[in-house]
Amino acid sequence: MNETLIRRFHEIVGENNCTWQAPMSRYTTFRIGGPADLLIDPETDEQVREILAICRQERIPYFVLGNGSNLLVSDAGYRGVIIRLDSNFRSMSVDGCRIFAKAGVLLSRIAAAAKGASLTGFEFASGIPGTFGGACMMNAGAYGGEMKDVLEEVTILNEALDIVTVPADQLELGYRHSRMMDNGWIVLSGSIVLEEGDPEKIEARMEELRIARTSKQPLEFPSAGSTFKRPEGYFAGKLIMDAGLAGFTVGGAQVSEKHCGFVINRGGATAADVCTLIHDVQRIVQEKYGVVLEPEVRFLGFDDPAATG
Repeated sequence: MNETLIRRFHEIVGENNCTWQAPMSRYTTFRIGGPADLLIDPETDEQVREILAICRQERIPYFVLGNGSNLLVSDAGYRGVIIRLDSNFRSMSVDGCRIFAKAGVLLSRIAAAAKGASLTGFEFASGIPGTFGGACMMNAGAYGGEMKDVLEEVTILNEALDIVTVPADQLELGYRHSRMMDNGWIVLSGSIVLEEGDPEKIEARMEELRIARTSKQPLEFPSAGSTFKRPEGYFAGKLIMDAGLAGFTVGGAQVSEKHCGFVINRGGATAADVCTLIHDVQRIVQEKYGVVLEPEVRFLGFDDPAATG
């Protein structure tokens, strides 16, 4: 990027909110990834719009990042701008049965606030390691609950760079999918509506889910959560386990023996290790059972589309 562009970004967000050659291994839960050309931490919705306007005008690739909990970045990094809606997008408020949250609020924090206000319906998300914006975008869910069950509306930056509020029933929320993903919208904030509940029952349910996660999922290792989407009529983890792939390893990447639906970073794993392992798992499962496993993890910075499965 030339000096003029650098000055423009600095003028919008300030020099302290720009990180050049940002190592993406620091910003993803996989702890994998080479440097991004520039990582920007905007502080307002308007700053996000101004950054995107420049990127589009100058044809600079960009990617919007939250907690990096569902992302694999290539070893070569990312040639473009990472717009991180994280630490500067964490304001939240509770009003009756409604909770308003900016895109960077962690789901665990929303769940804690709901519990504190004796509101039930968000316990399912208490252990999901993502942000509100990402959860809305992909309709995150666990243990029988999904964002679409509680989401009221979102404020987004649309394809025309307009900041608009869209009701949840217009978002086409489905399994790990939404209209926002199809249209390239960016979630800036939103609200959920819960129900009044018994504080003791809410806390008991959250503790039950915490125990289930810690006992069944490899939370002691870096990962991007569930690696594959659930195939219709099957469970990805069981297919992988039945195929004899528990503990299957490529370099520092491994199919977790604790939960075969997770690919983990055992230490020093590269993005290439993870991609090779994913392809091998897909091939073996398809050969044995005729089922195509589709990655749930998002891939960034890969030149070869085949590298993303």
